[in-house]
Amino acid sequence: MGALLAIVAVVLLMMIGVPVVFSFAAMTMILSIVYDVDISSLMTTGFWSVNSIILLALPLFVMTGYLMQAGGMAARLVYFVEALVGKSRSGMGSSMVVACGVFGAISGTASAAVASIGTIMIDPMEKHGYSREYTSALLGISSLLGLLIPPSITMILYAVVTRQSVAACFLATIGPGILLIFLLCFINWIKMRNHPDPAQEVMNFRQRVEAVSDNAWKAFPALMLPVIILGGIYGGVFTPTEAAAVAVTYAIPVGLFVYRELDLRKIGRCMVDAATTTGVIMVILVFSFVASRIFTFERVPQELTELLMDMFESKLMILLVVNIFLILLGMIMDDVSVVAIISPLLLPVMVNIGIDPVHFAAIVGTSVVIGCNSPPMAPILFMTCRIGKVGMSQVMRPALSLMFFAALPVMLITTYWSPLALYLPRAFGYID
Repeated sequence: MGALLAIVAVVLLMMIGVPVVFSFAAMTMILSIVYDVDISSLMTTGFWSVNSIILLALPLFVMTGYLMQAGGMAARLVYFVEALVGKSRSGMGSSMVVACGVFGAISGTASAAVASIGTIMIDPMEKHGYSREYTSALLGISSLLGLLIPPSITMILYAVVTRQSVAACFLATIGPGILLIFLLCFINWIKMRNHPDPAQEVMNFRQRVEAVSDNAWKAFPALMLPVIILGGIYGGVFTPTEAAAVAVTYAIPVGLFVYRELDLRKIGRCMVDAATTTGVIMVILVFSFVASRIFTFERVPQELTELLMDMFESKLMILLVVNIFLILLGMIMDDVSVVAIISPLLLPVMVNIGIDPVHFAAIVGTSVVIGCNSPPMAPILFMTCRIGKVGMSQVMRPALSLMFFAALPVMLITTYWSPLALYLPRAFGYID
């Protein structure tokens, strides 16, 4: 009962506009009062929990995303994908989806993809006949590929709070991420194939090859970054934390000397933005670790497991309830909050019904993709509306359509067909 009261308190505080950090602090205070726990000793535990070498990857990957945006790497990636996929009407939408996937393979954040790709592509797509409402909705859903395509900040947090391998969690979401890219591109093609394109550029084969090769050469330094990050991690060259450090070390000289769009003032601004973002996440993690310790002391996960097992005899029903629960929480909480609080709470339930913790990482990731674009909070969708200069009410219909026909099927397939999430972790030897 105390755990339920604390979670309800967090939800209500966030819904009335209380900052996330203070909402989590209130949750911890409520738990300490209800369960009569000495909060001072637990805060020390929370501090040492975030004093982790794994969490060093978090600010470094965030910093990489900001450096890509400020240093011109993001723009070159978008232009390359656009040339590769094509500038036809349906090709422009597919370019945005693929560009978000490529960007996610470097930065691991959705907000950076929205800011970088949205500012570059929304206006040109309008010239090709796309409505700003549909473009903003497509950007909102596609940007969350950053939560699935590794390196993912969400998966780093999940791995830390559930004590799993970061590399294994990265691999678990690659399959769902690729499937989401395919479905979004297919739905975009279906919607746009019969619509006229007022600005279609007709190119013959030779012109297309020249455009692709020219943009590939310009984007080559940026394209090497995901190769270095993922190749280094799974090639055994360095750990995810070391990969994040290498990414920052690589992005700065590329922005300074190759693309020449980065300067010391922009680097300073990127450092401030990365520190601000990371600071909020780290404080949330401190309080979430304290709350998790209280939950463990009071046997809340065990009681939740027993409750669900008594209510539902079917494994499929329990999974469906967990899916719905994660989506509903994602509608009123950000992805960091959902992962930090709910993952360790629900993990014992999943293990009890035979779900691998790495598989559960993919389930959480695909569920958060839906929640982050659903009102009333919908932080990513609100951000795309600001960049696209459209109202939230105008974007909701196309956004719900994309979520229903793309994001929701990916979540259900990931949940009920484990090989989609577990094939790569098994192939690389992270799980049996």
